[in-house]
Amino acid sequence: MSKYMDLALEQAKLAARRGEVPVGAVIVQDGNVIARAGNQTIELKDVTAHAEILAIRQAATKIGNERLTDCDLYVTLEPCAMCAAAISFARIRRLYFAADDIKSGAVENGVRFYSDPSCHHVPDVYAGLGDVEARTILQEFFKLRR
Repeated sequence: MSKYMDLALEQAKLAARRGEVPVGAVIVQDGNVIARAGNQTIELKDVTAHAEILAIRQAATKIGNERLTDCDLYVTLEPCAMCAAAISFARIRRLYFAADDIKSGAVENGVRFYSDPSCHHVPDVYAGLGDVEARTILQEFFKLRR
């Protein structure tokens, strides 16, 4: 597995400890981590505070540009439609995600955002990197809440 996905999994675990759905994201530019985040929708009372969105905001601020054309995003769960769109608008170069999300995913499941002809930018997508660990973190989190 990738050291960057390991960092995203750490962010997911931190999110779980805060009572957030355990999703973590890391953005890498030229081999350097420039952003990392976990879900914070409850903490910030903001439905858009998904790990991917927060990481994109951090990265854009750090490099001083909303276009992250030479950046790669590692995230522990298949992005939803909102996050898939943000990834496209930010022009993320590569998307690596761990666990697929049959219910809310929008990359390989659901609306398959990047397959739509109206999508202006499609990142290279790599699925399944760290999927077992990411799925385990999610399953343990939800088992405690049911």
